[in-house]
Amino acid sequence: MRPSPHHARRARGLLGALLTSLVSLAALLTTTPAAQADTTICETYGSTTVQGRYVVQNNRWGTSATQCITATDSGFRVTQADGSVPTNGAPKSYPSIFNGCHYTNCSPGTNLPAQLSTISSAPSSISFTYVNNAVYDAAYDIWLDPTPRTDGVNRTEIMIWFNRVGSVQPIGSPVGNTNVGGRDWQVWTGSNGSNDVISFVAPSALSSWNFDVMDFVRQAVSRGLAQNNWYLTSVQAGFEPWQNGAGLAVNSFSSTVNKGSSSDPGGPGTPGGSTACKVAYATNAWQGGFTADVTLTNTGSTTVNGWKLAFTLPSGQQITSAWNATLSGSSGAVTASNVSHNGVLAAGGQATFGFQGTSSGSFSKPSAFSLNGTACTTA
Repeated sequence: MRPSPHHARRARGLLGALLTSLVSLAALLTTTPAAQADTTICETYGSTTVQGRYVVQNNRWGTSATQCITATDSGFRVTQADGSVPTNGAPKSYPSIFNGCHYTNCSPGTNLPAQLSTISSAPSSISFTYVNNAVYDAAYDIWLDPTPRTDGVNRTEIMIWFNRVGSVQPIGSPVGNTNVGGRDWQVWTGSNGSNDVISFVAPSALSSWNFDVMDFVRQAVSRGLAQNNWYLTSVQAGFEPWQNGAGLAVNSFSSTVNKGSSSDPGGPGTPGGSTACKVAYATNAWQGGFTADVTLTNTGSTTVNGWKLAFTLPSGQQITSAWNATLSGSSGAVTASNVSHNGVLAAGGQATFGFQGTSSGSFSKPSAFSLNGTACTTA
């Protein structure tokens, strides 16, 4: 029997509605992929990868109590942190995210380990979430070693403490203050029995920052805790909890290592190219003060695009003003960086800069200089 026009229209309407629904569902499935679920890790040394380039690790060693972290698309959060350890000893763990290699666990696509003399810059950024019902520090861990090792404990550990809650302190003892990356830091040095440690402690909490890891590496080199032919093996960021810690989070993290050498000079403004150099350091000193005029000469065969000259002022000297350079640090370890008009040094080319400061005791000059991480001769 042929259906009546009413029934035919109704059937066509139902069929049309069904086809429309199926098309809409297909479009939804095509254009809106399911979000990747967060990954929870409770294993002692469990880890996973995020963003296809960083490793998130639970890294619990100081207690048998449960610790769980949840890796997100951009970082991780601590979801469970049972147990506590004495605050005058080591922390109970270091949940963290890293670029590089840690006990043979290497992040995808990393170019670490990399020799310090080949690194032009290592920009990194971080955003933390803090809690007040725990005892902990929030810190970077930067590892250096004389060899390109990917396993075990490295020779020198650089820590950058962004925040600390409770009566905890870095390894060793304070040795002074310095300015790195445009910020003031209290500096601690010591040993944990396995490796040397230099720590930079912020005077007040930093919840986020963008900076160059190599500014801190050069501080370690200038203080004799590393050498330019050593290797950067990993850049890590996370928390060291002593008591509790649930709710702590790394909201976002980035780490890049840019390499520049005589065969890869890098772009404008990037400290790269030839690093053979000579420094002339002329001074005029009087009781309580001095001026210094510095001439930096590129004695290599290729152009240097962007320079950073590191040196250590003798005890009692403090820089008060400078010209033709941007200074990181005013006493102790100092790094002078080029300004816009003198950043390119052709082979045989020179840059001059200077500064004025105060002094106490007998006056002397810095004993060593390094250009972009490589030692210079002195005139």
